[in-house]
Amino acid sequence: MRTRRATRTNSRVVTIILVIWLVIGLAAAAQRNYFSGSSASCAKVGTTLVTIVAGPLNYVGLNPKIDCSTPKPSR
Repeated sequence: MRTRRATRTNSRVVTIILVIWLVIGLAAAAQRNYFSGSSASCAKVGTTLVTIVAGPLNYVGLNPKIDCSTPKPSR
């Protein structure tokens, strides 16, 4: 049976790992200069958020790519 102390310890470890992961992702986005410039578009915000979430994977040798295409409006 798990105790409350073990559950709290596990949740703290997960929280610390998540915070470290996001800080590394922020560093990856900063290295790519995603925070510079004043023009914010939906694509730029999306790219920045994906880099923050998936950025640490680049440092361990993985290179995740996201390919999205939107349909063209009809005339």
